[in-house]
Amino acid sequence: MIRLVLLAFLATGCKKQPETPAAATTTQAEAGPWAVLTREWEGPYGGVPPLDQVKVEDFEPALQAAMASSLVEIRALADAQEPPTVENMLIPWERSGGELSRVMTAYGAWTSTMSSPEVRELQAKMSPVLSAHFTKIWQDPALYARFEALSKTDLTPVQRRIVDDVLHRFALNGVALEEEKRARVAAISEELAGLYDTFSNNLLADEEGPRTRLGKDDLGGLPESWLAGAKDPTEPDTWWVRNTRSSVDPFLTFSTRRDLREKVWRTFYDRGDNGDEHDNNAIVAKILELRGEKARLLGYDSFAAMELSDKMAQKPEAAMDLLLRVWRPSVAKFQSEVKAMQKLAKDRKDGITIAAWDVKHYGELVRKRDFDLEAKELTPYLQLEKLREAMFWAAGELYGYGFEPVSDVPVQHPDVRVWKVVDPDGSLRGLWYFDPYAREGKRSGAWMNAYRVQNGLEKEVPIVTNQSNFVKAAGDTPVTISWDDAETLFHEFGHALHGLSSEVEYPSLAGTNTLRDFVEFPSQLNEAWLSTPEVLQKFALHVETGEPMPQSLIDRIEAASHASSGFSTTELLASAIVDMKLHMGDGKGIDPDAFEREALKELGCPPEIGMRHRIPQFGHVFAGEGYAAGYYSYLWADVLTADAAEAFEEAGSYYDPKVAKAYKDEILSVGNTVDPSEAFRKFRGRDPEVAALLRKRGFPVD
Repeated sequence: MIRLVLLAFLATGCKKQPETPAAATTTQAEAGPWAVLTREWEGPYGGVPPLDQVKVEDFEPALQAAMASSLVEIRALADAQEPPTVENMLIPWERSGGELSRVMTAYGAWTSTMSSPEVRELQAKMSPVLSAHFTKIWQDPALYARFEALSKTDLTPVQRRIVDDVLHRFALNGVALEEEKRARVAAISEELAGLYDTFSNNLLADEEGPRTRLGKDDLGGLPESWLAGAKDPTEPDTWWVRNTRSSVDPFLTFSTRRDLREKVWRTFYDRGDNGDEHDNNAIVAKILELRGEKARLLGYDSFAAMELSDKMAQKPEAAMDLLLRVWRPSVAKFQSEVKAMQKLAKDRKDGITIAAWDVKHYGELVRKRDFDLEAKELTPYLQLEKLREAMFWAAGELYGYGFEPVSDVPVQHPDVRVWKVVDPDGSLRGLWYFDPYAREGKRSGAWMNAYRVQNGLEKEVPIVTNQSNFVKAAGDTPVTISWDDAETLFHEFGHALHGLSSEVEYPSLAGTNTLRDFVEFPSQLNEAWLSTPEVLQKFALHVETGEPMPQSLIDRIEAASHASSGFSTTELLASAIVDMKLHMGDGKGIDPDAFEREALKELGCPPEIGMRHRIPQFGHVFAGEGYAAGYYSYLWADVLTADAAEAFEEAGSYYDPKVAKAYKDEILSVGNTVDPSEAFRKFRGRDPEVAALLRKRGFPVD
């Protein structure tokens, strides 16, 4: 959904449409049951998506009808005879495509959280069709000419940002190329759309299928909280390690069975790379080839150069420079961590050489030895529902938001819950959907989507959703999670707050519709509030006793905050650097497995660590173009994050009202109406400094 919606200019859930010829639209009497997906949303809060009425068989006719409606709107704009103005061109453009955007909201929810063989078959059929639809719009020479003419009129800075972005998107779709090359760009886009879905579905198959069975003799070291979620309810003395990060990481951390750690690690590490019908290597090679060809057709040296042409980094060399500057101290820190692990293994007479499947386990043992801190000690205090309450509380302290649970909103699954978000004066700010648990048909990981972006033109409030994949416990047992998972929870809620805080007129610039290497900044900064004493003392309550986390434990968390920063940074950087290297070349003849091995060897990547996301499973990059040649943005944004966090620290509190107001006013609320570099300067008073990032991760600043 993210990829397709980013390709479009559509304003989600828009109410008003430009007038179109009556014969070009389908009347409600002629429409089938699929029309529930295209019609304006009804119900409270300015309308909500009818997710309880979705049927998979309705998607195709709804998508076809909505695409036809969208093209009628576009033709009206392209063929208009009067000179283009904001009133007759820009505003109708912002309001167009409501039907398709509404269908895509439900379609995206199903493909990402409610997938099935029928849904995957539909994806394979519709992805090229949708791609062709969007390409037809972005290659329309008459529409392009109208926007070029509009760009020469008197526009406000905000309006000019929209028009400049639209013209750039036209250029990236080859509108100015000769007909043969333009057709080839369109064909490449269609083929890529199908390949992205194939990649995603292959990965989902490997995450759903391969699991490791545990018997009662295989449970050494595993905490009760993990076992409760892993227990097979139908088979006695059976537990399962799901092939998802939220299940695998705790197992690798706590299990005392080295043979099983290796088995679980290899099963997880080899997703998409098993030489079977779900192997992604050939898919990746074809994607890279097509991306390289498309970039050359559009006049760029590489796909990376094309992708970064409108980002903060601007050039792949600038992004790579930052990655390599942090790589060296990161590797040095990780090597010191491994050295400590190896010494501990020797002292224990374990008789092993630390390998990749040992790092989390022995890292945990070193943390216990050096800081008297174990992850097991933290987990009982990290109840999922209490952490959700903590996120609400912190948002209230910082921005004055209130969260009220509602039951009058339809959802696609019983696990999904909804809250109304209100401002201090009681006015409606938006809706927040929460879908926290793993299930069959739901892709792994955690993410945020906007079902509807904030829209000042129509006075529509945003509707945002957070998705996670925690393992549900049996019965009413509270779900407890790891510290890493808690940080991820706060991270994704940071994206949600970014969307909810938007206060702009034009929906295409609202909320998280910012540059890719800026959008992770608010989410990463929101992680900082998890570790504040105010949150931990109020909401980190022991699952059995209800006692708050003691200050002595909070102090040990702070003391150990850099204990594994070398590991976490190095595995992320390995993925980011390999992603950039893949896309800085011509894309021809790449063997993904060989490329990965050679790139990591050239980097001097330690043998005890690999990429956080190996190439055949790198959904950020190959399930779409959202983070292709862009995984660097997590580190780029963390430079901003670390510097912004120091603004709160310099003020003496992460809850300082003056800094919080400046952050909301200059960053969260402005969307993409201001150049991100200028927005940061307004907040911080200067450009960001890399030294703050090095301090945050415990690396030498020099």
